[in-house]
Amino acid sequence: QVQLVESGGGWVQPGGSLRLSCAASGSPGSINAMGWYRQAPGKERELVARISWDSFTNVADSVKGRFTISRAYAKNTVYLKMNSLKPEDTAVYYCNVGRTTVWGEPGDYWGHGTQVTVSS
Repeated sequence: QVQLVESGGGWVQPGGSLRLSCAASGSPGSINAMGWYRQAPGKERELVARISWDSFTNVADSVKGRFTISRAYAKNTVYLKMNSLKPEDTAVYYCNVGRTTVWGEPGDYWGHGTQVTVSS
């Protein structure tokens, strides 16, 4: 089993920045890809960004150039730095990890989610 602890969500004005963190514990040795999905009200959950153990990334077109995903291997932690935030980025952001590739289906483990709200 893998446990995920997310942090870093909150409220920010348009154009602002936030950084999300997700730390994995339990059996993190089985993890390949770590990443983030998000779900806005009335919409389906969608990929934001994922990163593999060897640093390949898959980033959604809607956030390219604004969001950066990174991974601290020694800490089994994945980060999502979000810049130039827009109101349409408002959503619950979920950490996701597992054995799948960054281009494949989501991994088996999900965090509880952290709310990101972008508004003036």
